[in-house]
Amino acid sequence: MQKLTEVAKLFLRLGTVAFGGPAAYIAIMHNETVKRHKWLDDAQFLDLVGATNLIPGPNATEMAIHLGFLRAGWPGFVAGGVCFTLPAMLIVLFLSWLYMRFGALPEAQQLLYGIKPVVIAIIIQALWNLGRTAVKGTLVAVAALGVLILYFFGINEIALLFGGGLAVMLMVNFQRMRKKFFSLFLLPLGGFAALTPTPASFGLPMLFLIFLKIGSVLYGSGYVLLPFLRADFVERLGWLTDQQLIDAIAIGQITPGPLFTTATFIGFILGGLPGAMLATLGIFLPSFVFVAISKPLIPRMRSSPWFGGLLDGANAASLSLMAAVTWQLGISSLTDPLTILIALVSLVMLIRFKINSTWLIIGGALIGLLSTTFR
Repeated sequence: MQKLTEVAKLFLRLGTVAFGGPAAYIAIMHNETVKRHKWLDDAQFLDLVGATNLIPGPNATEMAIHLGFLRAGWPGFVAGGVCFTLPAMLIVLFLSWLYMRFGALPEAQQLLYGIKPVVIAIIIQALWNLGRTAVKGTLVAVAALGVLILYFFGINEIALLFGGGLAVMLMVNFQRMRKKFFSLFLLPLGGFAALTPTPASFGLPMLFLIFLKIGSVLYGSGYVLLPFLRADFVERLGWLTDQQLIDAIAIGQITPGPLFTTATFIGFILGGLPGAMLATLGIFLPSFVFVAISKPLIPRMRSSPWFGGLLDGANAASLSLMAAVTWQLGISSLTDPLTILIALVSLVMLIRFKINSTWLIIGGALIGLLSTTFR
């Protein structure tokens, strides 16, 4: 019971204060579970990161589920995912009610102004710590560099993730390869059969099925939600306008926790509280299923020379993708001397003084509020 309580408390707190998207959430989880609480070591954490990157769904939520199980078994499995998601869902529900009542979003730019530089520092610290464990020799380093370069040429991130994993796996095991193993290149990279809705009047069952589909096939960061949501809800069904979709994404950005709670907002404005509940259940349910299926395979994957190579490559590729996203976020977040200073001070506080990242995020938010007040 004590371990279950630890899981619930940690992920309720992270779900309430964690900002910055999957890369930042995973970085914060690494700081909490590896560095502070020592539930696992860097190598085990990286294996979980690699495993979550190989299945669809919100990676941060899936990491919470994995870590909850590691600490407290099946009760922790449920508590990790639910407690990480619940605070964000409740906050989004409240903002959805304000949106429907007043027709506008609460102003939150001043908060994000101070929070974003802290998030950049948290991600950089995690990249440094995890990179030292993930980059196992020249081959993995070359694969990681290749993924990083190809990302900026616009190559699909899912293809890069699987391609990096397969490249390392095949090169590591080259001496034992036979021609039949080249069929591995034919592995599908997420080609799931999709439910394609046609124009129809609104219905709760269809709402649930669409979000269930999205949760079952969506790879990458939460920002990949945008084309999925627009294709289904704006273009095919006509249930939302472009402005409502932009507002939905904005709500997901300004609230803590997984960006997938955008589904909660859309469900609420389309179908009230029942719509919000069904949309949230639909988009997150596949994560629990996929983690339950893949969980017992991770130790076997690591002990296998083939899948061990795949995990090494996927780990390196996922860190390269995190680095690329961090660069892009940094360009948009570190826009003036104050934000650069916040990021540098936060990085020093994390590395030198081991300050809890939650306090740094709160401090960044306060600086953001004060800076806009005195401008």
